[in-house]
Amino acid sequence: MGDTVQQFFAVKAKIAAAEREAGREAGAVTLVAVSKTFDAADIRPVIEAGQRVFGENRVQEAQGKWPDLKEAFADIELHLIGPLQSNKAREAVALFDVIETVDREKIAAELAKETIRQGRAPKLYVQVNTGSEPQKAGIEPREAVAFVKRCREVHGLAIEGLMCIPPADENPGPHFALLEKLAREAGVAKLSMGMSGDYETAIAFGATSVRVGSAIFGSR
Repeated sequence: MGDTVQQFFAVKAKIAAAEREAGREAGAVTLVAVSKTFDAADIRPVIEAGQRVFGENRVQEAQGKWPDLKEAFADIELHLIGPLQSNKAREAVALFDVIETVDREKIAAELAKETIRQGRAPKLYVQVNTGSEPQKAGIEPREAVAFVKRCREVHGLAIEGLMCIPPADENPGPHFALLEKLAREAGVAKLSMGMSGDYETAIAFGATSVRVGSAIFGSR
């Protein structure tokens, strides 16, 4: 068994322990294995070990490796977890099953258009910039609830959840708590939060999915 597969099972065990610790149901949290920068040969052993949900940052990079893998493993669920440019909306809707980074009006409009055109509706999350960091994608927390409403009412998009990436140098807890509160106000059920360094904390705060890359694949 390779290192990657061992690390994958170790992460799965930690998620299960964090669920128990938080008094949550076993299996309440979905692991999104972040495979960006790794190629099909690195990813395949993790699929063969039973993982089916993966996250990629870039549309173009994902196009290079996932069509073949999705053909080989029909039940793969692919998440876009990096910023989406509006000119890539067509490709994103064609390839991804979940898009976690809806964060502005223009993207919402493009996704609505492509969903109708292709007859394919990926599940959608709104990304919230909980730390109001100027360099980071995501809608401002104070605009998030109204934006979810606009996505639904103006663009006809079904928003399933919220996603955040807390500032690297801050305690993530308050950011996770804020996202959970906004999700309740917006009436969405899913919370994508927590990465390799803080996913156990995220589970305590109600994450329904965690995005773990380096703890499984190592760092590139």
